[in-house]
Amino acid sequence: MTQILIVYATDYGNTRKLAETIAAGARSVADTEVVIKTAEEAKAEDLQAADALILGSPVHMGSMDWRVKKFIDTVCSAFWMQNTAVGKVGAVFATGSGYGNVGAGAELTLLSMLNNLAELGMVLVPLPKSTEGYAKSGLQWGAYARSAGENLEQTGVSDESLVAVRHHGAHVARVAAALKGQPIFG
Repeated sequence: MTQILIVYATDYGNTRKLAETIAAGARSVADTEVVIKTAEEAKAEDLQAADALILGSPVHMGSMDWRVKKFIDTVCSAFWMQNTAVGKVGAVFATGSGYGNVGAGAELTLLSMLNNLAELGMVLVPLPKSTEGYAKSGLQWGAYARSAGENLEQTGVSDESLVAVRHHGAHVARVAAALKGQPIFG
């Protein structure tokens, strides 16, 4: 059984909706179990048991939410010290609004989370542009959905933006299943 851990923070429920959609995509892959936790709930034993970690965050001032960063600093740092996340699979997703159609800071948010997963020695799974729905909710770094209109009014994420998000979950689960049990080096 491949275990996927999804850790996220949310302000208006939009990032939670993406987490649930990614989980549905991951569960579509045979023999996959998904655990979804908020950044405040996730513990070291959750990450230890996981074959893959998918981090999700709303964009906050062009970066990840402080709760996700706290999870990285307080839970993931021990894994970095002991090299115990090396070879696990990592991926990211985000929601945002801001000015500009991609949601100001979305790429920086995704990149900052990916940077932390790379520091842990994880195998990073991007979102290929060939993914169905990519034009509505994709960046090469991971799944993204706009959660507000051009005047920053809360609209929630659209159903059409969830298509690529679901495929991202399935893609991560397939990669994690393929790597499970493989030697990390040589």
